[in-house]
Amino acid sequence: MTHADFDAVSVHEPAGPALPLVCDSPHSGERYPGDFGAAASLAQLRQGEDTHVDALWSAAPGLGATLIAANFPRVYIDPNRTLRDLDPELLAEPWPEALDPGEKTRLGKGLIWRRMDKATPIYDRKLTLAEVRHRIEAYYEPYHAALSRAIQQVTQRFGAVWHLNLHSMPNDAYERLGRESEHPLADFVLGDRDGQTCEPEFIALIEAALRDKGYTVARNDPYKGVQLIAQIGQPALNRHSLQVEIRRPLYMDEATRERNAGFEPLRADLSDVLAQVAAYVRVRQAALA
Repeated sequence: MTHADFDAVSVHEPAGPALPLVCDSPHSGERYPGDFGAAASLAQLRQGEDTHVDALWSAAPGLGATLIAANFPRVYIDPNRTLRDLDPELLAEPWPEALDPGEKTRLGKGLIWRRMDKATPIYDRKLTLAEVRHRIEAYYEPYHAALSRAIQQVTQRFGAVWHLNLHSMPNDAYERLGRESEHPLADFVLGDRDGQTCEPEFIALIEAALRDKGYTVARNDPYKGVQLIAQIGQPALNRHSLQVEIRRPLYMDEATRERNAGFEPLRADLSDVLAQVAAYVRVRQAALA
């Protein structure tokens, strides 16, 4: 096993009585490993971060939830992709196992990003197999191990789990995805892979709580959720997983990544939403007991 330059993942355990509620932020990491070797500038690379998302949801442990956050950036390696979602154009040598790159990988944003946008390649070189394996072993796998452990522990203890997969989205999300929309991007996009990954009441609760705060909310448009909620969310087994995307200008300057005046009000609103989620989980947990 190779070692990371720093702790790859932070795990914040429940500060009070534990609930079967797990929150994870796979893309808010701001520490860049020394072996990145990118040709793109740091300012360009940071455009891939879900900067500050873990801080927005920082009330979670105090309400009985486990909060997990990646400390490494998604452009280095993305924990919300499968290991087969690797771009062969990035590699100096053929990958020894079968690959299954998705559409976003073909756009340069797979397990390891190849470009920030059409005009901004991340590297001026190919990556060796050893480099990719190091990223998997030292960063990707520890993140997945921490999240899997948290999910397994609460599921074994309570017989159920509710999981929030936390993200942020650029204001020009439709444009970046190459899609047109008749309406502006919502403040929040809730993704349950078109009803597959959580009970309907869970997404309805969070949608109503956000709308009550005055935010616009969409479901599965333009983000449905990717690997993490797909593997965790199995409603028939009382495993409920939901992706939450926040429109970045609500809380930060997209160019500088600095928090704006909206950050603290949004964090306060999300803390209240989390309190409603915790109350919901307590009721559902009691019904299952």
